[in-house]
Amino acid sequence: MIEIPEASNMSRQVRESLAGKQVESVQAAGSPHKFAWYEGDPAGYPALLSGQTIQTSRPVGGMLEIVLDDTCIVFSEGAYPRLFAPDAKLPTKHQLLLTFSDGVRLAVTVRMYGGILVFKVGMGANDYYLLADQKPSPLTPAFDQGYFMALIGAEEVQKLSAKAFLATDQRIPGLGNGVLQDILYQAGIHPKMKINALTGDMRLILFSAIEHTLSMMGDEGGRDTEKDLFGKPGGYQTKCSKLTVGKPCLKCENLIQKGSYMGGSIYFCPSCQPI
Repeated sequence: MIEIPEASNMSRQVRESLAGKQVESVQAAGSPHKFAWYEGDPAGYPALLSGQTIQTSRPVGGMLEIVLDDTCIVFSEGAYPRLFAPDAKLPTKHQLLLTFSDGVRLAVTVRMYGGILVFKVGMGANDYYLLADQKPSPLTPAFDQGYFMALIGAEEVQKLSAKAFLATDQRIPGLGNGVLQDILYQAGIHPKMKINALTGDMRLILFSAIEHTLSMMGDEGGRDTEKDLFGKPGGYQTKCSKLTVGKPCLKCENLIQKGSYMGGSIYFCPSCQPI
């Protein structure tokens, strides 16, 4: 899924590779997908986007926002955009296809589930998008120690697990089940550990792990479990992920384990992240 580092990296790639390109044609919802969510009627997307020129792009939490003349496109979660040369073969199925005046194409394919939002600038109505736009990203100075300590010190989160605290209720938009694995690994905190069991020092370590890990992931082009705008895996090598299960921990050489928790997978070192 697209999370903070992938949204950050892909927004940079859009600015570098697509800014100034004009949309010539649009195909929306070309391949039906039960778990592809759109803002408004996708049948109206060609009228909104045709003739528009890409101006810039930015991450909004874990969402990728592309700004055109007076319209925005937002991709979230499993809605993956990929750039194709004029003569390159497109994916068989896609949920949005933009063709630019120079023949370059941007195809968006939803894996599992994902959102594709197209709306006039300032008119976005998606609650997750609006909330993510209001809250500070861990990649910005506004997400400082005081802000984080207020989040983790709130009475209502004390009985939550570390995973639930980090990845639910949009407390930190874009920080999901993917990136939290390495964050908790670096902090030495098990995903099931309760927030009220974390000492003051452990909370500070967690804050530092969030900032440092997400910054590294972004700087290295996203995680190696995800792909960028050109279909290439990110350069950040995950420490706890589907790629490292059963492999030695880089800190202690015990084997990285996989478990099921809260309807998803968790990855951890049983020695470095005791519970």
